Amino acid sequence: MANIPRRVSDRLAANLKRFQPVLAAAKARDIGEADTVTIVTDMLAEVFGFEKYSEITSEYSIRGTYCDLATKIEGQLRTLIEVKAIGSDLKDAHVKQAVDYAANQGVDWCILTNGVAWRVYRVTFTKPIDAELVVEIDIATLDPKNEQHLETLYLICKEGWAKSVLGDYHTQKQALSRFFIGAMLLTDSVVEVVRRELRRVSPDVRIDVDQIRAVLTNEVIKREVVEGEKAEEARRKIARSAGKALRASSAKENSTSTGASSPPPPEPTTETEGPSA
Repeated sequence: MANIPRRVSDRLAANLKRFQPVLAAAKARDIGEADTVTIVTDMLAEVFGFEKYSEITSEYSIRGTYCDLATKIEGQLRTLIEVKAIGSDLKDAHVKQAVDYAANQGVDWCILTNGVAWRVYRVTFTKPIDAELVVEIDIATLDPKNEQHLETLYLICKEGWAKSVLGDYHTQKQALSRFFIGAMLLTDSVVEVVRRELRRVSPDVRIDVDQIRAVLTNEVIKREVVEGEKAEEARRKIARSAGKALRASSAKENSTSTGASSPPPPEPTTETEGPSA
């Protein structure tokens, strides 16, 4: 994760310590959803650094209905937040509601929270609309003196949004997902490396890449990792990345080749007069 600016780190630590007992007391009283929204709004301002009166919007209108909260930075909508009562368990139905709100607005991120638990989702604009849980935070268990805990909070701070820290974290998490690694293991370049190593170990055995890919697909990698929409998306992402790398390499080669084929400019010559007759 990115390094946290000292002033942000200090703010996170101080206000986390302040709000933990507030949340514990609110949960003990079993306050309702409206009061939970009030606490979450204060947390967005004092913990996460949003301007309370210009960057936090309550009851954000979406096609005749309302999402509890929304955050903006420089006038741009960043995330929609669905709040449930502090004593409520966050359920799949709640997630769908928050994701539907975000999809209707073309927003990539949504948050579902009851004040203590914060779940951050990346919206996937597929058919049907889906979402991936990227990070889950339990405020009650965080230690204000633990740097890693503060880094987790930084992901959804105003300063973190401004630097796309959450997006970078999501990209890293995707790269280490079982679907991405499964797709990577089946690429031509990786299978060729396996074939080369197998031939080194067993030089007298004839092995081709199709045989290796078949064993990986049918016997080594779990079927759920190489089949389905998430596996297909991982393959598409790897293919796009490989295509970009190939185009960049071709452009570089063409540039080098063009430069090499151009003859060097002639050196200037100076005519010398012969002896006069």
